[in-house]
Amino acid sequence: MIKGSKLHTPKIFPCIAFVLCIPVLSSGCQTTGHQSSDKTTSDPTLLIEQDRLGDRIAELARREEALVAREIAVSSRESEVVTVLGELLKQKEQLEQQQLVNQASATETTSKLPAVPQASKTVTRNPQHQANNTAGTVRKEDTKDKRKILGGLEYIYLDPPGIVLSARIDTGAQTSSLNALDMVEFERDSKPFVKFNIIDPNTGEKIELTRRVRGHTKIKKHMTESQRRPIVSLRVKLGELDEHISFTLIDRSKFQQQALIGRNFLRDLAIVDVSKEYTVPKISSKQP
Repeated sequence: MIKGSKLHTPKIFPCIAFVLCIPVLSSGCQTTGHQSSDKTTSDPTLLIEQDRLGDRIAELARREEALVAREIAVSSRESEVVTVLGELLKQKEQLEQQQLVNQASATETTSKLPAVPQASKTVTRNPQHQANNTAGTVRKEDTKDKRKILGGLEYIYLDPPGIVLSARIDTGAQTSSLNALDMVEFERDSKPFVKFNIIDPNTGEKIELTRRVRGHTKIKKHMTESQRRPIVSLRVKLGELDEHISFTLIDRSKFQQQALIGRNFLRDLAIVDVSKEYTVPKISSKQP
């Protein structure tokens, strides 16, 4: 039987070789897992660096907001200077015209008067009378400062549209500004107008307004080109103060208060104490 058959290699040897390879593969997997664990343990350094970058970005954002507020104030002051210069020129022209009229009237009156001979007069000086006149000239009446004291934040009644807004009172700003969304400028009867929206603080809905454009001012934001913004006139009521003032329409969506009241409203009418807030009772939105 053995002589007539061929020798066959046992099939058990491949199985033994496979079993021997399993520990080697297992050790390789453990090495790879250990390397991944080392990478994971090194991640906290990256996380700390990311936190630092996040803090830096937040700080830069705060600085950018502060710069935007300063640029708006500077642009508002420039607009106020232009407005004041225009008013001064008008007043100068009116005064010059009035002076010419007065001179012409005085010349005409003098020419009509008859010549009156001058009589010599002896003037007796009374030292006591002269002293009384001098004292009366120097004496000044004590006047009480009637300007109203306002806080850094106050409620204002804005007309139109006839709503109450929380406004920041800023003596550092020459002019006032108002948050205006979706602005569209157009002409009506060859006159410039602007249509814009403001937010109703009670409902959060947009209120559309259309106002005559009284002028323009340029506002330059950080890292951007200067923008040309319209100026409109609105009625503002704050306590007993009731005035029509100019507002520069800008985007104040980053600020809590939609309105900023500057010196064009406060001049000679109020004093601001920034340590106080809402010193004037809130006005009813139903105003005449």
